[in-house]
Amino acid sequence: TTMPLSRPTNTSLSELHLMGIPGLQHLHHWISIPFCIMYLVTLAGNSTLLCLIKADPTLHLPMFLFLSMLAVIDLVMSTSITPKMLSIFWFHSTAISLDACLTQMYFVHAFSVMESGLLVAMAFDRYVAICNPLRYLSILTSPVVAAIGLATLLRAVVFMSPLTFQIRRLPLCSPAVVDHSYCEHMAVLKLACRDAAFSNTYSLSVSTYVGSFDSLLIVLSYLLILRAVLSLSSPQARKKAFSTCGSHLCVMAAFYIPGLLSMYMESYHQELPPHVQVLLANIYLLIPPAFNPLIYGIRTKQIRDGARRAISR
Repeated sequence: TTMPLSRPTNTSLSELHLMGIPGLQHLHHWISIPFCIMYLVTLAGNSTLLCLIKADPTLHLPMFLFLSMLAVIDLVMSTSITPKMLSIFWFHSTAISLDACLTQMYFVHAFSVMESGLLVAMAFDRYVAICNPLRYLSILTSPVVAAIGLATLLRAVVFMSPLTFQIRRLPLCSPAVVDHSYCEHMAVLKLACRDAAFSNTYSLSVSTYVGSFDSLLIVLSYLLILRAVLSLSSPQARKKAFSTCGSHLCVMAAFYIPGLLSMYMESYHQELPPHVQVLLANIYLLIPPAFNPLIYGIRTKQIRDGARRAISR
């Protein structure tokens, strides 16, 4: 449905309207350019990575199995929001059915919890590889890698299912306008006709727990890695380890900081323009998926060698 950017009043609540980026509607066409580029980079980078890892038996190591899980999560996470967002930017097609909205919400939030868990697994993988290289393959066996993947998935499902069920049961009021570019939980919650304090608190608690617990584990792994590297080796090896850890931590910061900031701003009604909050909520879902294949993939020697072998074949 195409509609002008005024607020609809008489929509039936089986259908909601996503505003895109509130206050920046006149710039939607311009904003769509970097968003579209990032999405194409995400699709190309993650798909290439998956094909390379699948095709090359030397890449069937725990590190690359985690990397392929991350690539799948990134593809799902960005695909669950970007196509709809671009259709809002390009064609003003703001309408979304309530079911589609809740499905999108579930995918976005569950997959970001999965991504967070996987970043912890990858930090642990690097810790074992650098601090315990001789036992690497005996610690991270295939069943262990599969179990970690499964645990990440289960944790996301357990945490995120109650959120979606709660919203499903809340009556929503008109105007059914979500001041956001996708069905973000807090933004949809604002349409509730009755007190949604429990849902609000639950959502904040889960995000705070996942964000702080996971990032603490990651920082701990990297501190132990740095300690090992500093005690260990030649200046070259040190420099290489610092550059690898540094780039990993930057990508993780781009995932955790905007995500948590946008959540807290949304729930504590900070006096910041709404578009800032919405842009932050987009950054943590769009930037890491585009950069993960570059930082974890192309900067890794085995992946570059695998790509060369694939091209020469």
